[in-house]
Amino acid sequence: MASVKVTFTLDEATVRRLSDAAERLAKSKSEVVREAIEDYHTRIGRLSERERIRMLRLFDELVPQLSSRPAGEVRKELRELRRARRSGGRRLPQ
Repeated sequence: MASVKVTFTLDEATVRRLSDAAERLAKSKSEVVREAIEDYHTRIGRLSERERIRMLRLFDELVPQLSSRPAGEVRKELRELRRARRSGGRRLPQ
């Protein structure tokens, strides 16, 4: 693979982390950057761990609110509601 030399400006803390990562992994800084960019690129569009946990919590909150009635019963009630709306409203027993 052909290499292209590029210049980036990084803050001191990022440079320290890059140097530390390169030293710990026994890799060049360029290799650490390439791998970090590859990893970041593969995660684009995926949920972060925080987002995944938030969505699971919402799921756990919403599932108990789902109707436990049989689907046929729900469909029947919806048909009755639609029919009532078309005819001016439900007729309540007097």
